Amino acid sequence: MAVDASNSARAPRKLKDTRYNVFKLLLIGLVFHLVYIGSVFDCYFTSPVVSGMKSYHVGTAEAKRLVLIVGDGLRADLLFSVNPFPNIVDSPQIVAPHLRSIVENRGAFGISHTRVPTESRPGHVAIIGRGRGMYEDVSAVTKGWKTNPVDFDSVFNQSSTTFSFGSPDILPMFARGATPGKVKTWSYNEEDEDFTKDATTLDIWVLDQLQTLFKNATSDPTLDAQLRSGKVVFFLHLLGLDTTGHSYRPHSKEYMKNIQVVDDIVRDAEQLISEYYQDQETSFIFTADHGMSVIGNHGDGHPDNTRTPLIAWGKGVRGPLPDTVPTSHDAYSEPWRLNHLFRRDVEQADIASLMAALIGISWPVNSVGVLPDVNPTLPGYLNPQEGDEARAKVALVNAKVILEHYRMKHELKQRHTLFYQPFKPLEGSHGTEQAARLVHVSMIERLISNGEWHSARQESLNLIQQALLGLHYLQTYDRLLIRIIVTLAYTGWAAYASIYILRPPPAPKSPFKSYVTLISAIVLLGSWTFFAIQRSPLTFYIYIVFPCYFWRQFLFQAFPLMKSRLKDGGMLMFCVDLHLYTYEILLGGASILFIGGRGVIYVLDRTDDLATRKSFRTLFSIQALLILATMLITASSVVNLQEKRGLPILNQLSGWTILVASSILPFTSRGKHHTTASKLVMFFLGFGPCFVILSISIEGLFYVAYSATLVTWIKVEQLVRIGPGSPPSSDVDKTEVNKGHTPQDIAYRFQPDDLRVALFFLFFVQVGFFGIGNVASISSFYLEPVYRLIPIFSPFFMASLLIFKIVAPYVILALAFALLNQALHLPPFSLLLVAFTLMDGMTLAFFFNVRDTGSWLEIGQSISFFCITSLLLLWSAGICAAGEYLIADLILTKPSI
Repeated sequence: MAVDASNSARAPRKLKDTRYNVFKLLLIGLVFHLVYIGSVFDCYFTSPVVSGMKSYHVGTAEAKRLVLIVGDGLRADLLFSVNPFPNIVDSPQIVAPHLRSIVENRGAFGISHTRVPTESRPGHVAIIGRGRGMYEDVSAVTKGWKTNPVDFDSVFNQSSTTFSFGSPDILPMFARGATPGKVKTWSYNEEDEDFTKDATTLDIWVLDQLQTLFKNATSDPTLDAQLRSGKVVFFLHLLGLDTTGHSYRPHSKEYMKNIQVVDDIVRDAEQLISEYYQDQETSFIFTADHGMSVIGNHGDGHPDNTRTPLIAWGKGVRGPLPDTVPTSHDAYSEPWRLNHLFRRDVEQADIASLMAALIGISWPVNSVGVLPDVNPTLPGYLNPQEGDEARAKVALVNAKVILEHYRMKHELKQRHTLFYQPFKPLEGSHGTEQAARLVHVSMIERLISNGEWHSARQESLNLIQQALLGLHYLQTYDRLLIRIIVTLAYTGWAAYASIYILRPPPAPKSPFKSYVTLISAIVLLGSWTFFAIQRSPLTFYIYIVFPCYFWRQFLFQAFPLMKSRLKDGGMLMFCVDLHLYTYEILLGGASILFIGGRGVIYVLDRTDDLATRKSFRTLFSIQALLILATMLITASSVVNLQEKRGLPILNQLSGWTILVASSILPFTSRGKHHTTASKLVMFFLGFGPCFVILSISIEGLFYVAYSATLVTWIKVEQLVRIGPGSPPSSDVDKTEVNKGHTPQDIAYRFQPDDLRVALFFLFFVQVGFFGIGNVASISSFYLEPVYRLIPIFSPFFMASLLIFKIVAPYVILALAFALLNQALHLPPFSLLLVAFTLMDGMTLAFFFNVRDTGSWLEIGQSISFFCITSLLLLWSAGICAAGEYLIADLILTKPSI
């Protein structure tokens, strides 16, 4: 029977079928989506780290010790360029004269190209890699990028002793899992990482601790013996540039002065070490973990973030070389005025290999770095006096380390995988013992013994490149299987949810049900057996349960309906019709006041009771004053922070007080006669201070536009669906209630127009999240708004404020959706059922677009997209429930919107 969506009243409704219990659907959907969030990590973010590999080393080395100095957040161009700060009065031509003199007279230099994510943790993992020289283990995303998902080998762990000084956010992750007592750390307190203070004090603290260490060694024989043993590593982590760049931007006077402080620290550290050891047996490496964008951010793949300086000097390192033909320079290095010297660029992970070679320690077993000296066509960083034979041997060691890593992963995968397909370039067609990798190693050893060192280095480089491809092949081997399971599960959920809309009659007994049950059992048990043989994670056993259940239930209940439709010749069709910065924040606040004021006038004009009008005036006046006070406090805080006076304690306390009070006030209001409009205006003004004090720029304008669009949506749907002037409930509904049935007992009956409403609801859910920001933005370190409330680095509380700002618009959406459901005379949660069938189309799309490479912003954003859509069922149900609760006190005597 055709349904006319334009009728002002719906056709008589049937009572609910108890088989279609909405609570049961919600519960199953909640469990399913929570479980399947884990699928993205099993598919894209499994750890690449394995153990049990044989270690290799280069033998003897020239240097007895190594000093690694990392200027956190230092851009290559701002260190090397001549006159890099032209807009600063009296700025020097050479900002770092000591490092410049090393480049020109004593050492080798170039750019260290970082991979995304260009953040502190992955940058240090690549440089030191816990010595492994490997890039960030993407499975660390499951730990919030804070701790290591597994322990792995390190340059620090291979040293005799490592003495490290710096940030508490960096040093502990390199001490964790190392041989006890081998990695010694000295860190300042987290409270010292204050974005509103001079960050150079953090770097000076590091130098002071190094000086104290050497002073203590003069009276401590045990410490003196440790310091004078071979293969010692010193690690100086200088955080100041990163903190200064975030607060003042990299082209600021503060950033320039911080570079000068770092240059002085390098000079003084070199002098301290020389005075203590009284020899020339120390190698030095200076670099950065990542760069810094013009606006003080990092994380993505912009060249300003991926190009960092690398300077090496001291024992075992070659001196400056004249430039080659063709030149090693380009337009980027033209302002450096170093065109007469050879520039040798490397990948960031190659630095760990260089450090291992310089002091002769065992190569980190998880290394994927390539020593710059492996390539025979370009000069490297090692002292050429070691000879071509030594370079050929170290190149072979480099190849063996990466090949051993590949071998272990290959054997593990081969041992536990049915129908295993090997990586043919290294294993041949059948992965026999005479694998191509063994042939390559034998050939390189033969070339070395024959004195063909240039060819040996080239073959080693070729073998390294093949081994890296093989590692990637094995790392992604199981993705196809998981993608198939996930696709079947999400499409199965959509099919299962659809039967709650179609509501087919009970299926008669038939052999078809027995066949479906048998096939489901075979698929489930067969999959479990397959997973057991392959030693798959426990989560795989859980994942396969859901598609089996969903498709079994769908085929059980939908088969009679499909059979009936085919018999009658009928067909069901569904029509599926995101620096005038402070000027912008205050504009947002003014817009909130203006729109809120218009809403107040609208409410008061339609309120006849004098006591109610007085109550409304008092409430709305208080809310407007809170917004005005927030605008003044925010403007004052911004000025103080920009002028480096810190955050006044009065501003901080008053900001917190107003934010909490204004957010709680709408929920504690005792008014029991709110109309639709007054309820919306009250909550709209209540969250106004949030979108002033926590705004980066135009979030206040977005909040205004979002709220106004929701109100317009309610009115338009009401006019389209049931026409103007409709009564609060239809005659049909009154008839059912008079028979003794409550509105909750009345069955929902689907109309094609409901698809449009559900799609718009999902659209507003997405816009509400991504219009304000997302979880990935927390990882991009753009925390400037929270400085107005929390000036000291505190990840948990800072993240809580950002999440609160994200959640706030959903209170308005909850109210709007509940009011729309009421305006269309529908039972509670009825439109939510339609949305259930549409959600997982988006979820599948985001699952296939999850990235395991790229910046934290890109990786985190792709994960957050998937997780958000996976939790959309729970979130949407929560929105509906919250909306129904918030309108429970409404007394609707006439339409209010």
